[in-house]
Amino acid sequence: VRGAPQSNGRPSPVFRARLDHAVTLYRAGDAPVVLVTGGIGRRDTLSEAAVGARYLTDRGLPAAAVVALPAGADTYASLAEVGGWFRGRGSRRVLLVSDAFHLLRLRVLAARLALEPYTSPAPDSPITANRRRHLAYVAAEGVKVPLTWLFQR
Repeated sequence: VRGAPQSNGRPSPVFRARLDHAVTLYRAGDAPVVLVTGGIGRRDTLSEAAVGARYLTDRGLPAAAVVALPAGADTYASLAEVGGWFRGRGSRRVLLVSDAFHLLRLRVLAARLALEPYTSPAPDSPITANRRRHLAYVAAEGVKVPLTWLFQR
């Protein structure tokens, strides 16, 4: 689960949508473990990953099935942390959860990190519900994806 802002230990609506989708996927048997990424933002004392992990266990996921990966300060660093978690394991298959606009860039980065990426967008994201906001994110990704494909190693 790609991190998103949190405030005083409470996930933002965008982060909650991603986490709630991860709960659904876990309960459906689509993922045996949920990795939550996200570092500590400015003026925060908790990482997005820690807040997300607590949110998931509060919703009934077993603590053994939830892993917080708080080292990532950006998308690449977060996925590199996920790649590190997979090191030495038999499978490199990862189901990436984020907002739909973000998934292509996540797939490009995950493949560069020798992961086998699959994606699942958070269906109830407030970003998707807000047409103007969603289009702004899509436009930004329209620039970021080609740059990522060309330059991110």
